[in-house]
Amino acid sequence: MCDYSLHAVATRPAEVADMLVSTKFSSTITRGFASVDDPHVAVCLRPGTEIAFEDDVRVHGRIFSRNVRDRLARFRQIDVGQSHHHHDALEFSNGQIVLVTDLKPGQRAIVLQLPVSTVVEKTRTREPAAPLAGIIP
Repeated sequence: MCDYSLHAVATRPAEVADMLVSTKFSSTITRGFASVDDPHVAVCLRPGTEIAFEDDVRVHGRIFSRNVRDRLARFRQIDVGQSHHHHDALEFSNGQIVLVTDLKPGQRAIVLQLPVSTVVEKTRTREPAAPLAGIIP
């Protein structure tokens, strides 16, 4: 998903092996992910998507930026009941949760794995077996 604040930006869903970069989109006050090849289109992650950054992640702090000291994260949404808050977040393997909009721009990551989606299987009906020749039912 893409945060509500990216409604004015073109978007597309993430795919496995996408090379992403944390970006500040010019038409918004927020940050998100874009493809390295197309920095003007927001790449939307679904909850459960796993990504790996090239380096330890840096986020904006109140005064200085800080280092998360981790590179592996799973995308999730937080505070979904609060409509005008940012929801897109990364949960790192060390337990830290960081809003995507707090990421410093220019950090590169790769999509490792997408979440499993629920697939509704069609119920298959069996055809009745053909009667065997010479056997009376």
